[in-house]
Amino acid sequence: MSPGATKQPLLAFGARVAGDDARTRIVIDFEKKPEFSVHYVAAPERVIVDLPATAFGFPAEDLGARGLFKDIRYGTMDETSARIVLTAKKPVKLLLAEVQPNDNGSYRLVLDAEMASREVFAELVKTQSWSKPAVAAPDPLAAATQDNVFTVAVDAGHGGIDVGAMGAASKTPEKTITLTFAKILADRLNRINGVKAFLTRDDDTFLSLSERVTIARQQHADLFISLHADTLGQKDIRGATVYTLSDKASDRMAENLAARENLSDELAGFSIQSGPPEVADILLDLARRETQAFSIALATNVVESFEGQVGLINNPHRYAGFQVLRAPDIPSVLLELGFLSNAEDEKLLLDDAWRTKVTERIADAVRRYRDRAQASGD
Repeated sequence: MSPGATKQPLLAFGARVAGDDARTRIVIDFEKKPEFSVHYVAAPERVIVDLPATAFGFPAEDLGARGLFKDIRYGTMDETSARIVLTAKKPVKLLLAEVQPNDNGSYRLVLDAEMASREVFAELVKTQSWSKPAVAAPDPLAAATQDNVFTVAVDAGHGGIDVGAMGAASKTPEKTITLTFAKILADRLNRINGVKAFLTRDDDTFLSLSERVTIARQQHADLFISLHADTLGQKDIRGATVYTLSDKASDRMAENLAARENLSDELAGFSIQSGPPEVADILLDLARRETQAFSIALATNVVESFEGQVGLINNPHRYAGFQVLRAPDIPSVLLELGFLSNAEDEKLLLDDAWRTKVTERIADAVRRYRDRAQASGD
């Protein structure tokens, strides 16, 4: 090419964005393989994608802001470069940023973003280098993946605008009952040697179902226990129930309960139906068979620990399609502590002595599960 000749710009001929408030994927199709670099900028939190000269030949709405991003802009910088600026709603990090070949000889740039803490984002900004096309700085969380600590995520159901069920007599909201119980349970689990428990929320904050799962994965949880205290139309039904994930519900009650719990996100304007099928894997991962077997083992341990000590519903281990149990790599259970629609259960749910007793039984179940898992080398 002669010095005066102008190099043809790359053609970006397609784009799509899908995701939710915890994880978002951006895909851009290119006629030829693009070189690119990624950087992070603070105040506000932005992800910058630098490209060679590029002609953006797709409708603007195809790269419209959604999920983690409140604004997406792109265009020419000068004769030799172009830029995409992703302005985030909250701190983010890229789990994946790579060019992949399409079947027809074209290429796609894939960016997978995930919510992050302010500390993680600040570290990404601090450690990156603008002098070389680094895709991402080292993940500060990565060093903790291989440890000898058995980590338990304790998830207090509902929160913030999502109050959950309401006590028939006391008018105590479910979100308050679950948070109080979660704090007691986490404290009890943390007294077990070799166990570290943490709360997905420690105050009256709304968390989407996807955020709860993502927080558990980011903290490298070995177990996920979601706490609830629902209501039923039949006020005589009482007792604890342990649920595991299944696309087919064990019974109509489990199916209806899962449907109600899965509606939590809609209260704050979130929706799990947020993109084309190709990105469903990052939003609604089906639990692997091995993980599901561990979830069932955990549920069995909880039921065994409760029997004769804590009131259980008939057929206490049930299953349904709870979105909050869909972490593909973390054994997960949803524990209905009791029903706020039942007067006796409501009294117990507000009783300190009962809560202490139940947390002891859950701690016993977790300890036995941990010991069996470690003995089998898992």
